[in-house]
Amino acid sequence: MTVSPGGEATTTLTVRNDSDIVEAYTLEVVGDCAAWSTVEPARVSLYPGTSEQVTIRLAPPRSHEVRAGDMPLGVRVLPAEHPDRVVVPETTVHVEAFRELRTELSPRRRRGWLGARYRTAVQNRGNTPVGVALAGRQAGEDLKFAFTPDTRSLEPGESADVRLRVRTRKPVWFGAPVTWPFEAEVAESGDGAPEEESERQKDSLAGEFLQIPVFPKWLLIVLAALVALLVAWFALVRPAVRSAAEEAGTEAAEKQVARSAQQQGGQTAPGAGEGTGGQGTDDGSGAPGTGTGTGSGTGTGSGGGPGGTGGQHSETIDVETPGGAERSGTYKVEPGKVFAVTDIVVANFQGDEGVVTISFGERKITTIALETFRNQDYHWVTPIQIQQNATVTVSVTCEKPGTPATGKQASACRQVLNVSGVLRDLEPR
Repeated sequence: MTVSPGGEATTTLTVRNDSDIVEAYTLEVVGDCAAWSTVEPARVSLYPGTSEQVTIRLAPPRSHEVRAGDMPLGVRVLPAEHPDRVVVPETTVHVEAFRELRTELSPRRRRGWLGARYRTAVQNRGNTPVGVALAGRQAGEDLKFAFTPDTRSLEPGESADVRLRVRTRKPVWFGAPVTWPFEAEVAESGDGAPEEESERQKDSLAGEFLQIPVFPKWLLIVLAALVALLVAWFALVRPAVRSAAEEAGTEAAEKQVARSAQQQGGQTAPGAGEGTGGQGTDDGSGAPGTGTGTGSGTGTGSGGGPGGTGGQHSETIDVETPGGAERSGTYKVEPGKVFAVTDIVVANFQGDEGVVTISFGERKITTIALETFRNQDYHWVTPIQIQQNATVTVSVTCEKPGTPATGKQASACRQVLNVSGVLRDLEPR
């Protein structure tokens, strides 16, 4: 028999009592169809040599969890008086296939100088595997589209994120922003018969790219003002300044000539007295003085503080935690050493959900919700000193494992912490 997801089908089963006593029979559907099948009535009582028909009602939901294809249908008939004579008659049910794609483009609108990135989410909500192909459309040839990847094969219930890169062919240098509407088309792909092409689902997701100019409008106003100032300087101010400087230079030259003429006239005048004036000398020649000075300083240690020797050091702690559990990973500082931490990087590359706590010894450094980041780093100008035998601890509480780049949900949360700094010898007392 055949049944369509979201629909309903019925079949009948005849129960006969071949014993010599009155018997009651309990009927129950078993197998893969049990979740969405019922028997009406579920219990019958028969006299010896009599029979009765029961109805088996099949109502599979329209869900990706009910796979298309053939699956066995069994009905367990359990006698009340002779339970050892239980029988399970079987038949085959064919579940028809249906296709349903759920698509989403986010964000719908972005802005940039030359291009922008979008995310196209595709989910197979049908009950049979499908292939999807993605393409971009725009009225004209002003935009270029690049999907990574441009084709995918999805199992029932599987989701995939496809990256879309939209790029214009030329920039806008000045003026108003330009709006470019486009469509991201997601269609089922396959090698089916030509008559099936019209039945394949195609979704067109509307998007928009706002191309902003490289140089804003206010820059044009500033440039125009600067040009006006330069023109005013060369046309008006500079000639006036040059004319005033020339006049001042001419006046100073005339005064100098007049002063020289007066001095010459006084030296040749008759009856002038003679006299000598003393000369003064200055043994200090005015040469600049010189001086010398020396200074020195020594220190030991490589950024971990004075009084110790050491070098750069890093450790990696990898913590894998099952869903709903809590796990910790530690690194212990060696005896006789001090670890001066300057940098930590924590990676949540799967996109898990939960909480991670980082502690240095008894000191809690930070607590972060996993769903808020993929990579997080911290840096300190003044190193944090971790003494000998103390530990760097990473505690993870896994609420839900994420989905890495492979597109398949992970079975456990996984976080990686890298802590680096200077590992130096402990200063003797």
